[in-house]
Amino acid sequence: MTRRCVSRRAFLGSVAAGGLAGTAGCLGALGFSRESAWRDPALVEDRPAAVYVPAVTEGMKTYGKTTAGRYGVALTYSYPHRFWTLSGAETSKTVVEADDDLHLMASVWDTETGRALPLDSGVTIEIRDGDGVVTQEVAYPMLSQRMGLHYGSNYVLDGEGEYEARVQIGGVSVRRTGGYAGAFESAAVGRFGFEFETAALHDVSLTETEHGGERGAVAPMEMAGVPVGRAPPIEALPGTHVGTGRSGDAVFEVFVAEPGALDGRFGPDPYLYVSARTPYNGVVLPMMGLEVALRHDGAAWESRLTRTLDPELGYHYGASVPAASDGDRVTITPTVPPQIARHDGYETAFLEMDPVTLGVNGLDRVT
Repeated sequence: MTRRCVSRRAFLGSVAAGGLAGTAGCLGALGFSRESAWRDPALVEDRPAAVYVPAVTEGMKTYGKTTAGRYGVALTYSYPHRFWTLSGAETSKTVVEADDDLHLMASVWDTETGRALPLDSGVTIEIRDGDGVVTQEVAYPMLSQRMGLHYGSNYVLDGEGEYEARVQIGGVSVRRTGGYAGAFESAAVGRFGFEFETAALHDVSLTETEHGGERGAVAPMEMAGVPVGRAPPIEALPGTHVGTGRSGDAVFEVFVAEPGALDGRFGPDPYLYVSARTPYNGVVLPMMGLEVALRHDGAAWESRLTRTLDPELGYHYGASVPAASDGDRVTITPTVPPQIARHDGYETAFLEMDPVTLGVNGLDRVT
């Protein structure tokens, strides 16, 4: 999937020496020049309205891991780079500003289950030095093909030196069930001491991909003990698998659990739930609005699906539904696309989302 990799230090060194002979071919393909100073890597032209392989992938390095109550937290960094935020179905590109020093990324997970936590209540990174607060910015929930699900933004520092980053995690407002009931209600802070060195940042790599612009994705970077936020495998999810649907390139795995299943925590009725994920890498797609309609002999029952965190089902969208029988139709209608920021390769996907309809068969096999 990749061709050539070059560090920022190597690029700047070649510029300082007065030439680009050793790196010009690679950098030209990556879209860099002396003036760009690595601030704006190449972006694929004619991008599909789907997940695609970026023109360039970016490396990262770590400032460490820690725990904050039940949360596991890792802090990683790369050079500043663009990303897209969402407001409803409208995207807004965040460009790299001249004074941005680095891109910080916080990964947050549950230490008991090892699951990444999609938090809609906010993560903030505060950076301090010996004189006090240097900067404090919201870390957006983000999707990246290399980092998976994380929280990040570009940050301004006060030159090289020693700093402390405080990753402030708000309490979780999404519904929690099973072993997550009552958990993650209190705010927590993960602290990281680090030294910012320009030379270390320059050693972070850029890699030109071989199939930039094609539908697909590069594999996430695996970091020991830090989950990238994959949804549970289909075979690990309880209930009857109604089917798989796609909308806006999002993958919907639809299940129905029998009445009283899962220790009865979803009530006495059948429980329909949707495990939504990215194609290729299977990373959770959180913060959507979904509705369900169950149709039988011309009659329809409709409900909103509730965003839910559950140790067995993972992050999902669910509701109690009437009993269904073979031949019924289930329609999942997205009302709000995933309200999560995106890096290159995801920014054109999961926006225009049509309803997904599946036939109901074999509900007598619910377990």
